[in-house]
Amino acid sequence: MTADVDIVRELRGAGLAGEGDVVLEPLTGGVSCDVWKVETPSGPIVVKRPLPQLRVAAEWHAPIERGQAEVRWLKRARDVDPRIAPEVLAELPTGHAFAMRFLPDCPVWKDELVAGRVDGDFAAAVGRGIVAVHAATANNAADRDAFPNDEMFRALRVDPFLLHVARKDTELAPALNALADDLVARKVALVHGDVSPKNILVSPDGPVFLDAECAVYSDPAFDLAFCATHLLLKAVWLDDLRLEQAAGLLVDAYRAGIDWEDADGLLKRAGGLTAALLLARVEGKSPAQYLTDPEHRRIVRDQARALVLAPQSIDALVANWKRNLA
Repeated sequence: MTADVDIVRELRGAGLAGEGDVVLEPLTGGVSCDVWKVETPSGPIVVKRPLPQLRVAAEWHAPIERGQAEVRWLKRARDVDPRIAPEVLAELPTGHAFAMRFLPDCPVWKDELVAGRVDGDFAAAVGRGIVAVHAATANNAADRDAFPNDEMFRALRVDPFLLHVARKDTELAPALNALADDLVARKVALVHGDVSPKNILVSPDGPVFLDAECAVYSDPAFDLAFCATHLLLKAVWLDDLRLEQAAGLLVDAYRAGIDWEDADGLLKRAGGLTAALLLARVEGKSPAQYLTDPEHRRIVRDQARALVLAPQSIDALVANWKRNLA
């Protein structure tokens, strides 16, 4: 409770809250952070504060300084295109919290997909949004220096998604360890690190990206792989061909924007990472909560294991993905 009182005081200090009662309304869905909606004299805002221990069954700690990385990513993304990220209003001293503008009437993309509203054009727009940030920051020394977040990326992504599985699966360990080593060594562009449908709002102007606390200067193939992974998992869960098609449109739109390196090489790396991430969502520290059906888990596991051993380019992987193995 003390921290909540501190946040209210700091919001007032930043000129974002009046002297009357200020109510922090918790928002659901935060695995790695506390998130509140706050009504202020100038309209609603969102306050976010990272957690040191993530809300998962496994022990999973991460530096709370990742809040600063998220703020920097949001600001840099708005430099590229102000439509693709919310405006940061203030950074707060308590627990690396920050306040950002609340965007009304913008549903979460995951909720739209689960409700059966699969818009291929929007999936392509997500691909264009991701690649725009990558293209603007590729091979840029200033951006690299602004995001020295390798330790956080390892704690939040490399270890729980790649190395955790490698420690349990001796057959796949060499391939997964090699993917992890290449990922942490490759410094190419600014990576969001959590491009998931649950972190994307559907606005009238296109996708708005949230939750960039994993931001790091690394391999842009990771963002493409991470988002495609979620669409393929949901295709299995919901048995919906349109989700596979959306993944294909995402990849095609992303590929069209690659101008800093050979597109085939990046898509090949993304294919290897997609296979590993698919496996991680059934075997890693953060399994996909909606994949409760053992048959769904088997479908993902069997395909992912084969793809880790025999990697494909992400466009081929998406085209060959099977929602069922009947």
